[in-house]
Amino acid sequence: MRWLVDNFDVVLGLTRTHLYLSLVPLIIGLVIAVPVGTMIRNVSWIRRITLIAASIAFTIPSLALFVTIPALLGTRVLDSINVVIALAVYSTALLIRAVPEALDSVPAAVVDSAEAMGYTSLRRAIGVELPLALPVLVANVRVVAVTNISLVSVGSVIGIGGLGTLFTQGYQRDYPDQIVAGIISIVFLALVFDAALYLLGRWLTPWTRLEKKARTGKKLSKGKAVA
Repeated sequence: MRWLVDNFDVVLGLTRTHLYLSLVPLIIGLVIAVPVGTMIRNVSWIRRITLIAASIAFTIPSLALFVTIPALLGTRVLDSINVVIALAVYSTALLIRAVPEALDSVPAAVVDSAEAMGYTSLRRAIGVELPLALPVLVANVRVVAVTNISLVSVGSVIGIGGLGTLFTQGYQRDYPDQIVAGIISIVFLALVFDAALYLLGRWLTPWTRLEKKARTGKKLSKGKAVA
């Protein structure tokens, strides 16, 4: 803990790198997965094939992907873009499963009502289904964000790892305090970002709080009636 306090500037710089390597792939994954997941949701055979491909992509070991990407794309071995691409693959693989599942959580009665009002498929997806699917989708985004923050550390093995650098340097120097500082920093970063996404989800879905209040009010009313 003392090392963390004494070297706070170093940790802060590594944290900025760690956030960049974690969040850019998450954004890329969302940009790809939301439209693709929405399109494949109601086409069962395409959805099945896409989910199988996503499952296969996610099983590829992260270190193997970090090392293979330079050979495939011609990037430099120590280029941070390798980590970004690898984590974007993982993020997309996870989110492309999450988007259809989130859309499935939208009540069928709501979808039928939108269709009855003359909504096109695109307008219904953007204006009705995706907003109502946000609670489930945000929960999955939180999982992907925390996963990325954890996986970035593996990149330190090839010289690009943000806070994971504290692990490799601490191991090379046989300095446990530096390793502990890395663990504390990564766990803290994951918890903070998870909490931020949770609050963002609550802000984007105010109706869920109203529903909870309504259910609580009904329970209290029933309790008073029974009494």
